[in-house]
Amino acid sequence: MRHRAHAKSFLERGGLGLLAPIALAVVIFDVLPAGRLLLTALAPGGVFDPDKALSALASRSAIRATWATLETAFFSTLLALPLGTLMALVLGITDIRRRQVASFLFVLSLMISPQVIALAFLHLAGPASPILNTLGIAPEAGSANPMLGRLGIILVLGLHHAPLVYVIMSAGLKRIPLAVVEAARMDGSPPLRVVTDHLLPLLRPHLLSAGLLAFVAGIGNFGIPALLGAPVNYLTLPVLIYRRLSSFGTGILGDVAALGLLVAVIAIVCVAASQFLSRRGDVLLEEDAPLQPFWSLGRAGAVAEIFVIAVIAVTLVLPMLSLFAAALVPSYGMPLTLSTITLGNFVEVLARQEVTIRAFLNSLLYAGGAACLLACFAVPMAYGLVRLMGPMRILATALLEISYVLPGIVLAIACILLFLKPLPLFGASLYATPWIIVFAYLARFLPVVLKPVLAGMTQVDMAQEEAAALDGATIMRRLTDIILPSLLPAAVAGGLMAFLLAFSELTVSALLWSAGTETIGVVLYNLEEAGLASQASAVAIVIVAVVTLAMLALNALGRYLPNGTLPWHIEAEGTAFSARKPDRIPARTGPIGQLKPRPALSA
Repeated sequence: MRHRAHAKSFLERGGLGLLAPIALAVVIFDVLPAGRLLLTALAPGGVFDPDKALSALASRSAIRATWATLETAFFSTLLALPLGTLMALVLGITDIRRRQVASFLFVLSLMISPQVIALAFLHLAGPASPILNTLGIAPEAGSANPMLGRLGIILVLGLHHAPLVYVIMSAGLKRIPLAVVEAARMDGSPPLRVVTDHLLPLLRPHLLSAGLLAFVAGIGNFGIPALLGAPVNYLTLPVLIYRRLSSFGTGILGDVAALGLLVAVIAIVCVAASQFLSRRGDVLLEEDAPLQPFWSLGRAGAVAEIFVIAVIAVTLVLPMLSLFAAALVPSYGMPLTLSTITLGNFVEVLARQEVTIRAFLNSLLYAGGAACLLACFAVPMAYGLVRLMGPMRILATALLEISYVLPGIVLAIACILLFLKPLPLFGASLYATPWIIVFAYLARFLPVVLKPVLAGMTQVDMAQEEAAALDGATIMRRLTDIILPSLLPAAVAGGLMAFLLAFSELTVSALLWSAGTETIGVVLYNLEEAGLASQASAVAIVIVAVVTLAMLALNALGRYLPNGTLPWHIEAEGTAFSARKPDRIPARTGPIGQLKPRPALSA
């Protein structure tokens, strides 16, 4: 009764007003775009006619693209799963040195946009590779680049999504109680047996979840198949959608909506299954201490370190070196020597090319503006979700994530359908304006900003609010004086994460840009398609620098954030149990496992 009376008085003090923005955000950012896509695919012209959608899906090009999408996503997942899982185990349970640095660099390769990674691998191999030409081991001139086509897409997708698997498996390790390992070691199990007999069975739901999410990421990826598959006419569904809209314009929206709906259904089913499996895998109780490194490697530590260094070299260092080498030569294909090194490409794209300069400014403005708006909205939204919605919070949070779950190319189609005609009451259309790109960023990255703020909100003590309410403080006063100071670091971190993902993205803006609203991801793709590979590499290096700086800023905020907010952060750096069996099981201390947020998906 006391709780009901308190809730009633709280709502009477103005708390109910915070539910309106949440409902509005759900409708505008998720329900309307998804509903418009569904309506156009199944009822073109306003008349229910699924036969047209089935006809579009049954075309020869759609069937080939569907098969290409499924096979590249499946086989790249088979590569990403073992690689990401091994990295999670090595960095999560062993006493390997510099675990935090290794985790940061490995996740950095995921945060770099897919088209940049694809461009890097394209320049790493092939007869025109500056690195291979410098070393004198380049393939014969005129031979095909081995990265082009199905195998290249599978390799690059697998390496790019291995950190995604790592993030999910690392989160799963943190959910395993420390007592599981201690009990096994008291029974005399060596570390390897602890892993095979105890940890891996508990991690099975997370392993399946990671596989499904890596598969979804492969399904919706546009940048890698566009750069590595389109030149040899190996098209996945996102690339086919882009080509059709680029060639035929808005007159073919019904067909591409059907293709987009197919991609969306695959993604939503896989993500829903992944969330279900992740929830089944949560075994950490409220008073359980989380798992810590327990495997002292001794001399085998050198082998583990070589493995980690090799993985980071393949996924990050070598691709970035290839980009840098391509950016430093006057034209792509020349060897990198003291006589050929030049900064002319950087000067060209940063000081002379008007379109590139405009694209950098546009990306900073669109991504930065969307990130700031989302950071401002996140605090009152998190407050309303946690304090007011009760059991409905789960449904509301799931609805808010629809636009993030949808592949970027599908969200772009939904935005075109939604804003192609003039808006009611306003009489103006957002199509072909910067606002449609900003809207897409707001819809797509709202869950990214909201996750750390929600995690922080669940840890804010309600006693202070109750005392302030008894003193007559209004809802806005309580938000400003009590809630905002506690959640400000999480909101800033969420905004930086959204900026990091939005700044160089291509999947959404590829279909939404128009003359004057180019983003830097679009310009990078256009430069490569125009054969200006060295200039494209210079743009890519600048993008990587911006992303790295944003991640370093996030890392500096890590100490002020709830546990699990930063996917690369490793708690208890450098701690490891001794190799002997513990004399006793220590008292379970430590935190609130249930409050750790789940990691967000990659762009």
